[in-house]
Amino acid sequence: MRTVEISVAFMPLVDAAPLIVAQELGFAETEGVSLDLVAAPSWSSLRDMLAFGRVDAAHLLSPLPVAMALGLGGVSTPISAVSVLSANGNVLGVGRGLERRLRDAGYGFDFADPVKAATALAVAGNGDRDRDRNGPIIFGVPFPFSMHVELLRYWCAGTDLGETGIEIRTVPPPLMADALAAGDIDAFCVGEPWGSVAVDQGVGALILPGRSIWEFAPEKVLAVRTDWAETEPDLLGRLMRAVWRAGRWLGNPDSVGAASNILSRKTYLDVPAELIDRALSGDLTVSASGDQRRVDHFVEFHAGAASFPWRSQARWIANRLRQSHEPAGGVSLDAAAAVFRSDLYRRHLAASGADLPGASEKLEGSIRHPTAVASLNGGTILLPDRFFDGRIFDPSGVE
Repeated sequence: MRTVEISVAFMPLVDAAPLIVAQELGFAETEGVSLDLVAAPSWSSLRDMLAFGRVDAAHLLSPLPVAMALGLGGVSTPISAVSVLSANGNVLGVGRGLERRLRDAGYGFDFADPVKAATALAVAGNGDRDRDRNGPIIFGVPFPFSMHVELLRYWCAGTDLGETGIEIRTVPPPLMADALAAGDIDAFCVGEPWGSVAVDQGVGALILPGRSIWEFAPEKVLAVRTDWAETEPDLLGRLMRAVWRAGRWLGNPDSVGAASNILSRKTYLDVPAELIDRALSGDLTVSASGDQRRVDHFVEFHAGAASFPWRSQARWIANRLRQSHEPAGGVSLDAAAAVFRSDLYRRHLAASGADLPGASEKLEGSIRHPTAVASLNGGTILLPDRFFDGRIFDPSGVE
């Protein structure tokens, strides 16, 4: 089989691992492709690289193709999210000023209770003596159309932070610690390893993992232009199978050390392997004094059908975006949800050994315990996907 090069853009984050591992450990080569991995400086540049044909595929924020389908953000190229690259993997953190006020008030940084954390933060942020301005707490996020923003808004709406409000400001992930140190932001929600970098630089502390707000949130997707998916179905299938096998390898706990060393290379994340190991193992350091917190399934690449693009997840995202923005006229939620291509996932992964769920939608937030569901090989067990407030999203309940 002739090896064909596929250009793929990525941001330097732990959850780009399936793409990096697919290339570095030969999963791409087995499929007769070579991935030309191109690092992007920001999510907006990465989006444009994909939309305007600079690259064939991309590591993309899961809400971004949904937003594009809704006509939000100024770039409307049809994009297909052909698989989910990762579930979860974000951290919420605060700068040293808020950390001091939280500790003075007796907050224990248990890294587990989002309601308790929001109440403590609402009090600590009110009249913060270390801030040189009044107003709500400013959270840095990587991009306006991101799971970071949706998790923050959902969390605030259901807690005491909804009373005080927050301000959201865009900061590229590798610059989050610098923005915190400079006082441009008071807090952040970002993908690893950039929260751990802030901790290690002594400029912040972590207060929550993203999964404490939504227990199984689709974080990044493998995205391609829809016209490329239609004209290059063979290449798309090879790419998807290589990435799926890389995700399965990453899901093995024995892979953590090797994966951390690969991702730490200058070409990829260019940070110490030890920082990456925290996210992959779920053993996080949450403060400069070395406090440790264990988070099972902190980031998930394979278990629980993590890579399956559920249209109910896209519909949840579309519904949330519609509440915060003014979508282009005439775009339905059905059309926005259809960018998660469960049809292409089934078509191209059927012969790979992947166990394919029988449905394309589910009640989001309804799974409290590992649950077996109907699937091609009868072996799919979905992991808990609870929202912190216990609500359940019925995709058939919104138009």
